[in-house]
Amino acid sequence: VQLQAFGGGLVQPGGSLRLSCVVSGITLDYYAIGWFRQAPGKEREVVSCISSSDGSTYYADSVKGRFTISTDNAKNTLYLQMNSLKPDDTAVYYCATGTGCYFYGMDYWGKGTQVTVSS
Repeated sequence: VQLQAFGGGLVQPGGSLRLSCVVSGITLDYYAIGWFRQAPGKEREVVSCISSSDGSTYYADSVKGRFTISTDNAKNTLYLQMNSLKPDDTAVYYCATGTGCYFYGMDYWGKGTQVTVSS
């Protein structure tokens, strides 16, 4: 199983970015899949996730209304549309997949992509 995330970069506050994560080796339909982030000096936290049990989506309170998670099953790709970005969103963003939408529920991780929100 391999996950490859890309789409990070430097953006001004209020701007937008779309992260993509191409997944190979599994079919997205059967696994939880989501985005995590880790800022310097902080623990890795879940940002948004799609549950494997019922396809429901989870968003951290800090990103609700600004971020949207989605998948393109035909392309086996996960996306994270990030709007109204804030400096607090600065972090390395990781995509991951596994059995549950929490850190220890993820079995496979991609290499992170850096998102920096700064003027």
